[in-house]
Amino acid sequence: MLKALAAALIAALLVPTTTYAQERVTLGFGRLFSNDGIGDGDDRWRTGSYTVSLLRGQRWSGTAPDQFGELLEFRLGAETIAPANLLVPAANDRRYAGILTLGVNTHFALAGGEARLGAALAVLGPQSGIGSLQKSLHSLLGQTNPKASLDEQLGNQLIPTVSAEYGRDFALGDRARLRPFAEAQAGIETFVRVGGDLTVGMFGAGALMLRDTTTGQRYVGIRSVSGPAVSFTMGADVARVFDTELLPKGGQVEASDTRTRLRAGLHWKGETSEVFYGVTRLGKEFETQPEAQYLGSLNLSIRF
Repeated sequence: MLKALAAALIAALLVPTTTYAQERVTLGFGRLFSNDGIGDGDDRWRTGSYTVSLLRGQRWSGTAPDQFGELLEFRLGAETIAPANLLVPAANDRRYAGILTLGVNTHFALAGGEARLGAALAVLGPQSGIGSLQKSLHSLLGQTNPKASLDEQLGNQLIPTVSAEYGRDFALGDRARLRPFAEAQAGIETFVRVGGDLTVGMFGAGALMLRDTTTGQRYVGIRSVSGPAVSFTMGADVARVFDTELLPKGGQVEASDTRTRLRAGLHWKGETSEVFYGVTRLGKEFETQPEAQYLGSLNLSIRF
């Protein structure tokens, strides 16, 4: 059923691409790199991810369009999940997983806020190539060889995934905005999530901000035409997890029913360049996980 739903949603999103082929243009390009190497410094669990988004539509006027399917986001994501010890993985630790995700989302205005509806295909296991890439990088940098973890990694799967999010901004004076949001997903991980983000400053005003899957940090998809700005952001959310292919049932590791995320970040925008750095605290995702972890997120757009 999920495969049929994901296929139908992708088809519904891509049909307007043909209809507006002569009018649709590239409106923006967003990306976010997250890694515990620029967080708590440990190489474990949700250890690293990289997300790239391409935005296509007819025009951008500072707000999402009313029409479903008019503004499309094509998203490519790569993520590495690893046990705490790559050389000798503990029996009560999570297994290695490499995930490559290809998806399409549409962003549109709804009931005074912004909605996102999307479908993706998650490529899990050795076929994703993520494990081989990490092994090569570790060898190049003289770091721990993850072979033992790769030998026990989760197997190959192709997992259709559908997701939706709704958020609405509320002004808190002239220079602050609060954005409560709700999110749901079914597929590689099935959950419902509620949370909020506070932005102090004008960065992101008139832009389309996208939410990173792993950290929840928001990054720029379509830039605004406003001038230099600095903003501080804070956010938090909690998820009720119903199922996850990343911590399969029947294994030695039991997934936690709830997850929490706390995050903060600083955006800076100059005349031609932009910089973002954020830190996210990811709560425990499985019952035997001894502690939370911290990921750093970075986005650099430097133009001379």
